[in-house]
Amino acid sequence: MFKNTQYVSDFTLFMDDYLVKNPEVAQGQLEGRALLWDKAPLDLDEHLRAIASKVQQKPYPYQTN
Repeated sequence: MFKNTQYVSDFTLFMDDYLVKNPEVAQGQLEGRALLWDKAPLDLDEHLRAIASKVQQKPYPYQTN
């Protein structure tokens, strides 16, 4: 009901201070995100060819009979 908007946790204060003293950390975070999450746009034709060329897997691949 009543929210204390002036409270800032110790961790938030620490991180804010750390990022001010080490601005290269923010750049490293952006580079890491780009490496792991930001992907190039898909080429629709290439995507459709990859789906069409996929080999159907048998339901039980380890069963030899």
